[in-house]
Amino acid sequence: MTQPFLSIRNLRKAFGAITAVHDVTLDIPKGEFLTFLGPSGSGKSTTLYAIAGFQDPSSGDVELEGRSLLAVPSHRRNIGMVFQRYTLFPHLTVAENVAFPLRVRRRPEAEVKKKVADMLALVRLESFAQRLPGALSGGQQQRVALARALAYDPPILLMDEPLSALDKKLREEIQGEIRRIHRETGVTILYVTHDQEEALHLSDRIALFRDGRIEQTGSGEDLYLRPATDFVAGFIGNSNFLAAEHLDTKDGTATIRLADGSVVSGVRANGTFGKGQKTRLMIRPEAFGMVRRPASAELNVEIVDVAFYGERRRIVARTAGGEGVDIRPTSAAMQLQDLTPCSRQVFFDPTAAFLFPA
Repeated sequence: MTQPFLSIRNLRKAFGAITAVHDVTLDIPKGEFLTFLGPSGSGKSTTLYAIAGFQDPSSGDVELEGRSLLAVPSHRRNIGMVFQRYTLFPHLTVAENVAFPLRVRRRPEAEVKKKVADMLALVRLESFAQRLPGALSGGQQQRVALARALAYDPPILLMDEPLSALDKKLREEIQGEIRRIHRETGVTILYVTHDQEEALHLSDRIALFRDGRIEQTGSGEDLYLRPATDFVAGFIGNSNFLAAEHLDTKDGTATIRLADGSVVSGVRANGTFGKGQKTRLMIRPEAFGMVRRPASAELNVEIVDVAFYGERRRIVARTAGGEGVDIRPTSAAMQLQDLTPCSRQVFFDPTAAFLFPA
């Protein structure tokens, strides 16, 4: 069995009576882009800080290529770090900021100059070398911070909410830059965010945190299309949850009865359910359609509102039992006469829905 590049073993961190991280175990191969995703207070940043050496875990271990890092001071772990705040030295030029970690390590001046030039080329800021940080935009400053963190060739780059201070368009632009830099350098990246779209866009794998524990680890596709729990289903993407009664399960697919009395078969069952057990049926908004297709199930709703979102329309609807339903068909699937609030049937593929305990 190949030894993992970075290993987190039974990591636990308590602050007095509050346990922020519970028994987190994770293996990260070399060169992977792994994102710690989760709501505020879920333990993702605390786990990152334990890897960086900024916080000592209460128990557990962090190993790099089989060697524990716990006894190594943070400044000797040789780990790159990029924060939400750019933390650039305002009195130093862009080139001097990038050179700083190299000069601290007493690298030869010729090596420093070459590395600074390489890093500024990597982040496409060669022409900004002599500017002060105050003369740069937020996105440019974050690219300088990224260049500085990579300048001394760290084996691991840790990034803690680095783009949360940027506006949406600039955030998406820098995400593309980070993906490119990861491809070009092959550095192992551990990235913390609470933004699910950012995690899906950037990551090879995502570790979804909840209450100090990892709820599920996998690719974005795994978490979106094959959620292990209703928390994962609700946190990744947009989701509808409808009350349902479990009638039977065979070969991993369930037959259920919805609140309006309709019976739906072929739903993927996440867990074991008893006959008559109360459950929750999860359906993605884009899984709904306005036209019946073979083997589709139907749902009677009252359309409350319709909004245009370019390639999709968002329909706000309500079931007879008062449950809200978010429906997002393609714009081409709806004609203008469909926009009037009314009662009608909508349809979904049961195999695209999931069943969870109530």
